[in-house]
Amino acid sequence: MKLTILGGGGFRVPLVYGALLTDRGEGRVTEVVLHDLDDDRLRAVARVLAEQASTVDDAPTVTTSTSLDEALRGADFVFSAIRVGGLEGRAHDERVALDEGVLGQETVGAGGIAYGLRTVPVAVDIAQRVARLAPDAWVINFTNPAGLVTEAMSRHLGDRVIGICDSPVGLGRRIARVLGADPREAWIDYVGLNHLGWVRGLRIAGRDELPRLLADPGLLGSFEEGKLFGADWLRSLGAIPNEYLHYYYFNREAVRAYQQAERTRGAFLRDQQAHFYQQVRDPGKKALDVWNRTRAEREATYMAENRETAGAGERDADDLSGGYEKVALALMRAIARDERTTLILNVRNRSTLSVLDGEAVIEVPCLVDANGAHPVAVEPLPDHATGLVCAVKAVEREVLAAAESGSRATAVKAFALHPLVDSVNVARRLVEGYTAVHPGLAYLA
Repeated sequence: MKLTILGGGGFRVPLVYGALLTDRGEGRVTEVVLHDLDDDRLRAVARVLAEQASTVDDAPTVTTSTSLDEALRGADFVFSAIRVGGLEGRAHDERVALDEGVLGQETVGAGGIAYGLRTVPVAVDIAQRVARLAPDAWVINFTNPAGLVTEAMSRHLGDRVIGICDSPVGLGRRIARVLGADPREAWIDYVGLNHLGWVRGLRIAGRDELPRLLADPGLLGSFEEGKLFGADWLRSLGAIPNEYLHYYYFNREAVRAYQQAERTRGAFLRDQQAHFYQQVRDPGKKALDVWNRTRAEREATYMAENRETAGAGERDADDLSGGYEKVALALMRAIARDERTTLILNVRNRSTLSVLDGEAVIEVPCLVDANGAHPVAVEPLPDHATGLVCAVKAVEREVLAAAESGSRATAVKAFALHPLVDSVNVARRLVEGYTAVHPGLAYLA
């Protein structure tokens, strides 16, 4: 099988290739094509992959291409992990928002809207090309904002585009571990949007063990989300929120911490990755060693400002191993080999959540087989969660409308309606600030 990775010069591509190297079964991926607009980054990542494959017999072949059409032709799976505007764009997203006193995180609030506005037109173009050049391919979307981008692509690819994220997987794994259970044997009752979901139950052998966790302050305070949100708040919710909900529940503290930080997350990653790519150009350095060191630093500093605000301390060692690449591999295996499994994915709602229409992309457990991902029926969300999900989904729809129409007024509406943007005037200034620094938003008129 042929796998095309869009954003193939991206830093996290070796995670995906490393997962492919563990797959020795029949029908596995045998050919990987890396596509990127930056040939230097492609060569750097290809060096890392070559060192990964050096001790593996019959490793998938790796080729690179700067031609999107060439990379897509004949693909069985397309993995999309593009970053429109690069990390410099992410740094701008953060800074423009923080200057207005609102959050600039790349998937949440003003920063997520700005990122979506410049990413959706590119994602739509990719979807249209896939439909034309590789109509039988399955698209696995990891491009952020993942739910929004998946919904944009689904308008052209239907159910053949599936969004993935490692946050729900990591959350479920942590809860199961605290409860002394094997995560592989646990059913995670999770529902929401990407980076906006809640675990409402965790069933082991048919028994919901979440009430036991919520009743024990010691257990609640022993893992990442318990430290971030606090045991009292989790008991009040009666659920365990995705870590990204910290930006909503503790917004003032998060904004203040980001404003006081020496560098924003985007600026840190921009500088860190520039150093990585520069080092890998040196033929005397082992590219894989450089990548491993850089990745360890990246993972250890993830959501550092939020953990500092909450007094949560350092990340647990078990949480530094990533996870989205395992979701991607499990998804490809289930579809290609009809190895039926259950995964938390971003898919079209159909009739899963009655408060949203059937085309809305949501994040829920899905049964996956050769025919794709099928969302599992879930109980309705509580009112507070329903309100937040509906509000954010309405914002996503305005982003999609602005990207399609090029309407500046609709873009302002998207910002103004977001729960974390507190003024229409702020929304107007955000649009002015983002269009000033992002050439890719010149289409807004």
